[in-house]
Amino acid sequence: MKILLLKPGVFENTTKNLMLDPSTLPPLGLLYLAAVLEKEGHSVEILDFCMENISKERLKNLLLKTDAVGMTVCSDIEFIPYNDISKTIKEIDSDIPQIIGGPHCTFVQKQSLQDIPLADISVIGEGEHVILDLVKHLQGKKALADINGIYYRSNGNIMQGKPLQIIENLDDLPFPARHLVDKYDYGDFPFGFQLRKIVSSTITSRGCPFKCRFCARYNNFFPEWTFRQRSAENILKEFEELNKKYKTMNIVDDSFLADNKRAHKIFDGLIEMGKDIDLWIYGTRVDAASKELYKKMKKAGVKIIFFGIESGNQDVLDYYNKRTTLPQIRNAVKLSRKMNFITMGSFILGAPMETNEHIENTIKFACSLPLDFAGFGPLRYIKGSQLWNEAVEENKIPKDSDEIFFFADSEHGLGNFTKKELMDFTLDAFQRFYYRPTYMISQVFRNLIRNDYTLLYSGLKLLFSMKKEMVTFKKINPPAKK
Repeated sequence: MKILLLKPGVFENTTKNLMLDPSTLPPLGLLYLAAVLEKEGHSVEILDFCMENISKERLKNLLLKTDAVGMTVCSDIEFIPYNDISKTIKEIDSDIPQIIGGPHCTFVQKQSLQDIPLADISVIGEGEHVILDLVKHLQGKKALADINGIYYRSNGNIMQGKPLQIIENLDDLPFPARHLVDKYDYGDFPFGFQLRKIVSSTITSRGCPFKCRFCARYNNFFPEWTFRQRSAENILKEFEELNKKYKTMNIVDDSFLADNKRAHKIFDGLIEMGKDIDLWIYGTRVDAASKELYKKMKKAGVKIIFFGIESGNQDVLDYYNKRTTLPQIRNAVKLSRKMNFITMGSFILGAPMETNEHIENTIKFACSLPLDFAGFGPLRYIKGSQLWNEAVEENKIPKDSDEIFFFADSEHGLGNFTKKELMDFTLDAFQRFYYRPTYMISQVFRNLIRNDYTLLYSGLKLLFSMKKEMVTFKKINPPAKK
């Protein structure tokens, strides 16, 4: 069969996240589905709407040769891109099956078919095994009612298939079908980052062994959803097969360094392999930092590391159940700087107990750390998080709410500040972090030491972008009259 897989989005989106925009990364979930389908002899094509302007005529030509369409859906505030594409597909060919999957379908399950009303089937959780069963259904060999982990439409109703099944051994999965998106340039990051091309991504685990209170976790919906890791041997085999084509790999695990023993084996293997590949590590914790491990990471090609720092207050970290300390944060960031990694950190403002003093502490703490980039954002109660569940129990959030998240604002009784105040804190934090003379001087010095001026260029683009966003925000949200 011929399957068309789509990653909806807006091409040349001008509102990219200041730290990490998912639109700039290859769609790993679709690449895994494609690999499974190709292994069984099916034909697959992937379109990334974030990376190219795809005309209705081109989509029509592709659909003429397509048996089914699969579309990944994230939990966006608005579903306009998804519904626009779904509607266009329906107008071109009203009979072609539309299958949706991705985080949104797992978070809200049955509701996902209400949010994307022209879709026929919704896949929850992992789709590698499910997609093959769905193909069998399309071939008339299997009933939807007998397929695990789906919701589907039947006679105007939304029905549920069999219970979700978890893939226990990730090593059994084929490696992502990266060749299907080699037509796209994932090397152009927001604010001028220059990655060595060709760029791709890898994920070495699913789930997270930690239980941060603000994090939306699948195991809050499915107790059987556990933290699972690929073996070091399997990961190194994947790197062996990357050949010389890929020069940058983004490691996008929730917590890549969670297993210290496995991490050492991976980096020892990469060093022995001698591959000339730059590595970006997006998910790691400060308590995993050690001089021995970081030296291996540097030797293996790690260039960028991203920390979820969250707060400059120990009581807030404890409330979030981060299980990290301020000294651990300082140690990890300083060690990262010593290794000459480009270091990023994220911070959350507005925990329920936070006062102005807490906010001030976090901003000052961020400014005291030798970070190259820092991201700030208001706390959100996200469906699937412990915070969300607690708020539902306390009747602060309706149990049957269709919303995906709420800001931790005073309007909803979820915090001490209004949404406007939270946004003001966020903009103030960005401004104070990036407009410090000491920060600017240190970045110039860093570029001279590295003999690489792309980081300085990125920083300047970031500053100008922030300035523009601040002006726009202040026009839309003028200060209250006294």
